[in-house]
Formats: sequence, structure tokens, C-alpha cells
Amino acid sequence: MLAQILITTLQIISTFYLTIVLLRFLLQLARADFYNPICQFVVKATNPLLRPLRKIIPGWSGIDGAALVLAILIQAVTFLLILTALNGGFPAINPLTLLAWSVVTVLGLIIKIYFWSVLAVVLISWVAPGSAHPAIQLIAQLTEPVMRPVRNVMPALGGLDLSPIVVFLILNVLSVVVEHMAASVGLGSIGIGL
Repeated sequence: MLAQILITTLQIISTFYLTIVLLRFLLQLARADFYNPICQFVVKATNPLLRPLRKIIPGWSGIDGAALVLAILIQAVTFLLILTALNGGFPAINPLTLLAWSVVTVLGLIIKIYFWSVLAVVLISWVAPGSAHPAIQLIAQLTEPVMRPVRNVMPALGGLDLSPIVVFLILNVLSVVVEHMAASVGLGSIGIGL
């Protein structure tokens, strides 16, 4: 019972911080406004671990490789700690398997971030269109890179933007692909799902 409480607490804390690190990666990818107060929080929360890593892994064309590597490392350490709690000692695990589990889990979390962000944009467009709240502006900036290509192909029909439906379909397809990837690397066999 104590191990289960420890594992649940570890998963909650690591997923929270991992989400913040991935938000930093995705917001830089989207070229979001880093003067936004929420962005400032994300930067301050991730800088202590990212600064040393950036000395080794530089950015490239707006892609923050250090943040992506940090996310994978956090997930790998989380898996190691969970397996240690489950086994009662340090597990003997292939580092490549651990890396594969971590990459697949990070991909799954990125898809979830986009799914919930697109859903938030849709709901906000009905409830508070044109709002200037920093969180709403940030979510719109985050989702724009995935929404814009669909909008370019599929224009609004009579003022109704159907692009979120197509984006949801694409995200669901990607989610199924990631679930199959997780099964192929044996992630489901240890009882730790995406």
C-alpha cells in the first residue's frame, strides 16, 4: 500500500513538472509571447534544470532540444523510481527499453497537451470570444501551429470553423499510433499506462 501511494505521488509530481517542461518546448516551437505571465512562470520553473543542459544541447531553428531531452530524462528517472518501488530495489532494465518507454510517454503527453488545448480554444471561442486573458492568449498561440495548416486547407464555412474537428481526428489517430508504439516496446506490460 505504501509503495502504491509513493508511486501515485511520484506520477502526479513528475507529470506536472514534465508538462511544464513540454509547455516550454511547445511554446518556443509556437513562438509564443514569452512576456506573458504564464510563460514567465514556465521559464522560471524550468530554468534551473534547462540552463546546464543547454550548455551541452543547443537549440536549433526554434527547436529547444534541451527541453525535449530534459522531458525524456525526467520520464526515464520517473520510470526508474517507479520500478524501484515496485521491485523493492533497483531494477535491472535495458537502457534502450527505458529510453523507448520515456520517448513514447513524452509523445503521448504532447498529444494530450494539444488535445486539451484545442478543446479549450473551442470552448473559449463559444464562452469568451476575443478575451484578453493571458491564459487564453497563450492557449491560442500554442494551438495555432497545429490549427493553421488545417485552416489553410479547409476554410471556414459560413463563419463556422471546422478545423478543430479535423485536428481532433488527427490527434486521435496519433494517439492510437502512440498506444501501439507503447505496446510494441512493452510499456503496457509493467502496468504503467500513458
